[in-house]
Amino acid sequence: MFKKIKKILGNDFIGPEELSRIKNNLGILDPYSYRKIPDIDFSIKNISSLRGKAILILGSPKMNRGKKLTLNNLRSQLGFDPKVKEPCFYNQDWYLNEDFSKKTSLDLKWYLLKKNVDDKTLSKDPEIISKNMASNHRYPSAILTAYTFFSYYFLNKKILWSSNFIWCSDKDHHGDRIYVGRYIDPEKVNKNGFNIHRHLSITSIYGLVAQIENSNV
Repeated sequence: MFKKIKKILGNDFIGPEELSRIKNNLGILDPYSYRKIPDIDFSIKNISSLRGKAILILGSPKMNRGKKLTLNNLRSQLGFDPKVKEPCFYNQDWYLNEDFSKKTSLDLKWYLLKKNVDDKTLSKDPEIISKNMASNHRYPSAILTAYTFFSYYFLNKKILWSSNFIWCSDKDHHGDRIYVGRYIDPEKVNKNGFNIHRHLSITSIYGLVAQIENSNV
């Protein structure tokens, strides 16, 4: 079945064979080391309808030294300085102690992720987007987006979401939603790198400290 789906999706199929080729780049355990590769639980009909629109990727739970595949461990593998090597993470460390970065991993299962940002959702509040999602759609985790981004880059030498941010299912310990992406800054101010940010929710600790100008001037 893998060959049949690979023929349908082309480079948008990232299975055990593809991951095995880039296991050293990602620092992940060779997928063939697992006892059994899970069957694909998406129908041929559904996959065919998403040709060119989605990426089907096999999740990898572990790094090659037995550690969990987490954002922190992937960041340690890939680095955060484009002058040293690319692709890499953007140089930021605010999230390193957050659970979504140090604990959340992937299952050994197949993930189907839309390839492009939905133009209809641009500039909209993530909670409003959530309410209007199809019943079988959900926000991806930050680790899934990063894993997919780097896997796709190593295999196809193409950058996903190069100038867009995408919402994730994760939230930080304050309850602020995580968003990621935008590898390239369109304004060329920031260096290249896979960004990880949080969408700040306004709480009771935010307020104004006004500067008062001299009214006699």
